[in-house]
Amino acid sequence: MFWWVSRDRRNGPAGIARMHGLMADPAVLGPIGRSSGARWPLTLAGMAVLGLMHELWDRIGGTQPVPPAWVMAVSGTIALLIVLNPRAWRLARNSITIAHEGGHALACVLSGRRLHGIRLHSDTSGVTYSRGMRTGPAVVLTSAAGYLAPSLLGAGAAWLLAAHHVTAMLWLLLALLAATFLAIRNAYGVLAVLVTVGAVLAVSWFATAAIQAAFGYAAAWFLLLGGVRAVAELQSRRRRRSGRGQVSTSDADQLGRLTGVPGGAWVAVFAVVCAAALVLGTRLLIPGLLHLPHLGG
Repeated sequence: MFWWVSRDRRNGPAGIARMHGLMADPAVLGPIGRSSGARWPLTLAGMAVLGLMHELWDRIGGTQPVPPAWVMAVSGTIALLIVLNPRAWRLARNSITIAHEGGHALACVLSGRRLHGIRLHSDTSGVTYSRGMRTGPAVVLTSAAGYLAPSLLGAGAAWLLAAHHVTAMLWLLLALLAATFLAIRNAYGVLAVLVTVGAVLAVSWFATAAIQAAFGYAAAWFLLLGGVRAVAELQSRRRRRSGRGQVSTSDADQLGRLTGVPGGAWVAVFAVVCAAALVLGTRLLIPGLLHLPHLGG
């Protein structure tokens, strides 16, 4: 869901993340006992920070071995079962909502609108608030970004995994989650994002390479499959509201009012893009269907 505040202050709805071999320079540090010796603690602290940053960069920028085929298959199967099981989906859908509202927020900022915040709710719905013009390309882009975000993020994750950058993919998720966290404006939203951050951080920092790969593949599959299910649920809700004679306030119907293109056509656009992302992601995640060069050393 996306809400805005126009420039005339009226509200209107728009639908629904080693520095090795460092040597101390005596000319800088100075001998112990002289006044320049006071620089020792700062310099050593700086060396420690640089070493940590270098180790982190090595982890993120390095490549990891391709996991066994059974790991890829099991990860995809688990993601599919989560998406198809109603109880598991209701819990896991919070992650799709985070990606959905994060997509609204990113599009809002990139299009020049003023982001006011994001609220996530326990029923897995959410809303993004922004300020700007009530019509125009910026509000259209912001409204359209939500349902596309999970699938496009999943396709990007699949590309990184295919290029053997498992850790980079996990830390990219952490960076995006951290940016989303800064925009959260309610307690449940804070809890939902922190739990997700904690899970990704624990795997990316403490887990073995095999577990990182399994988690990364499962996350990519879940985003790709969950993005498709979210669009299917959107159309189902639109039909129910239409059958009851109620006016739909979904992203698709808001886009219809903004552009003159029917809401159903926008649902079709969402479905085509998400399906294309799923096809591309499948080709990237299943070995042998598409070969990508090994990036980096």
